[in-house]
Amino acid sequence: MAVRIRMKRMGRKHRPYFRIVAIDSRQPNDGRTLEDLGTYDPMVKNKENRVTLKPDRIKYWMSVGALPSEKVQAILDKHLKRIEEANAQAAAAPAQS
Repeated sequence: MAVRIRMKRMGRKHRPYFRIVAIDSRQPNDGRTLEDLGTYDPMVKNKENRVTLKPDRIKYWMSVGALPSEKVQAILDKHLKRIEEANAQAAAAPAQS
């Protein structure tokens, strides 16, 4: 099975909302997914809050051969490191208390 990491469009007319999913490449754009890996909401004004990702699951799927689409690769390049650092700081904060 050829797995891709791509965006699945949700939302309504003139109000796009995307889920970043691991999906079989033969499935249609709104087809059955293997796993939800995050979201992308281009209508949010604060650019830092547009993207939510699950970095550990994205790395797992890429390690077993899943290929990201061009748009998802751009999102990952831009946001993945920032989100990983934020998660690490959040995990370290309760441990220090």
